[in-house]
This record gives sequence, structure tokens and C-alpha cells, in this order.
Amino acid sequence: MGFALLILGLALVLGVHVLTTRRDLRASLVARLGEGGYKVAFSVVAIVGIALAAKGFSVYRATEWIDIWHPPKAMRHLTLALMLPAVILVVASYIRGRIFAKLKHPMLAGVKLWALAHLLANGDLGSIILFGSVLAWAVYDRISLKHRADAGAPPIPVGGIGNDLIAVAVGVVAYLALALAFHPLVIGVPVVGV
Repeated sequence: MGFALLILGLALVLGVHVLTTRRDLRASLVARLGEGGYKVAFSVVAIVGIALAAKGFSVYRATEWIDIWHPPKAMRHLTLALMLPAVILVVASYIRGRIFAKLKHPMLAGVKLWALAHLLANGDLGSIILFGSVLAWAVYDRISLKHRADAGAPPIPVGGIGNDLIAVAVGVVAYLALALAFHPLVIGVPVVGV
């Protein structure tokens, strides 16, 4: 049951994100639903997908765990180290400075780094499917962006080095919150001191 929910959730959340890369299909949906209707439908499908994937992964971890390989303990430390730049990159996609200007799509870079880091530390089938699917989507989305005529998102002003310093500071705080509070409390897996 958990495995099926995980797959269904991933299909919904990643599917709706792939839909945005199909600009003609997206435009026809916006024409039918209106911009607001499209955004509401997109959000509902994405939220339902995330909820199903999270519930499915939780049930899978509790009742259906399937080991594929056993990563060395050092991989957990590497993952912990890689997560700091991953979080900073995601923050830098909103607090835009030189990091954004250099990478153009720091959110996708951060998501790819997050997924790769978690693949290194987790050797069970559910984790491989979850993190591998997200990594595959992020790679696909980055490639699709190179072929799009439009930016795909409203412009956010780009600042200078000051924005980068703020992005790093906010990223460090978010990283600590994720590692020390969110991951152990919500995911149920401590990442520090293990």
C-alpha cells in the first residue's frame, strides 16, 4: 500500500511539474481554465501528490522496507555536508544575487544536489525511487529550460553580493533547522550525531 501511494504521489507531483515544461499544453490549459484556475489546479494536484508521496513513503518505511545496498556510514556525513550548499542554492533562487546570475537556476541545482546527496545515504528501494525520480525530473527540467523561449516564471530583481550574503545566512539557518528539528521530528530520522 505504501509503495503504491509513493508511486502515485510522485506521478502526480512530478507529472504536474513536467506539464509546465510542455508550453503548448500549458497554454491550452491556461486558455481553458484561466491563469488563476490553472494555478489553483496545479497547486491542488502538486499538494495532493506531495501528501500521497509523503504518506506512502512513511508507510513503506514502516512496513515494506526493501534493502538494495548498504551505504557506508561516511555517505551520511557526505550527505550532511552536501545539504548545506543545496539549501543555500534553493534560498538563492529567491534572494537573487551573483549566485543566481551565475547559475541561472539555483533552485534546480539545489534540488539535484539534495536528491543526489540522499541517494548516496539511502540504499533502500523506496529511497532510490523517491530521490532518483526527483533527480531525474530536475535534470529533465534543466534541459527543458535550455530549449524554452520564455523564462517560465515572473521576474524577480537580481541584486549583488549583499543578496548572496543574505542567501548564505538564511541558508545556514534553514539548514540547521532542517537538520536539527525538521528531519528528526517530521521525517523521523535523526541526521546529526548518528
